[in-house]
Amino acid sequence: MGFIFSKSMNENLKTQQEFMLMNSRLQLERQLLMQNQMRERQMAMQIAWTREFLKYFGTFFGLAAVGVTVGAVKKKKPQLFLPMIPLSFILAYQYDMGYGSLLQRMKSEAENILDTENTMLDMPKGPITFDALEKARRAQSKFFIEK
Repeated sequence: MGFIFSKSMNENLKTQQEFMLMNSRLQLERQLLMQNQMRERQMAMQIAWTREFLKYFGTFFGLAAVGVTVGAVKKKKPQLFLPMIPLSFILAYQYDMGYGSLLQRMKSEAENILDTENTMLDMPKGPITFDALEKARRAQSKFFIEK
């Protein structure tokens, strides 16, 4: 009689463990999906911000180019064009970020770093451990609860 009861308990325990494993896997998949969607939304906002900034900066650059050109021609001083050089680099960078392939190149370089130069990503003093966190927490704690 005890054997039958024990066998039934083992089966129930096994099905409960399988359910818990499936449930934790489902929860992890949902968390990963949510994190990826949040990352995608943040990247979309960054690209949208860059495109909006490009509109304003492009307008400023165009007006500045016209003004500098008129001033350089009237005063016959070509050195007035010098500020346009760094401004053109900023404009080109913003355009490449908003509409070009800068993000793809950055992604490719990041993948290259992860694949070939992953030692550069190591944390100083190694990964954070529970013991190190507890030590820091105890040092900052105003209350000493533990024995």
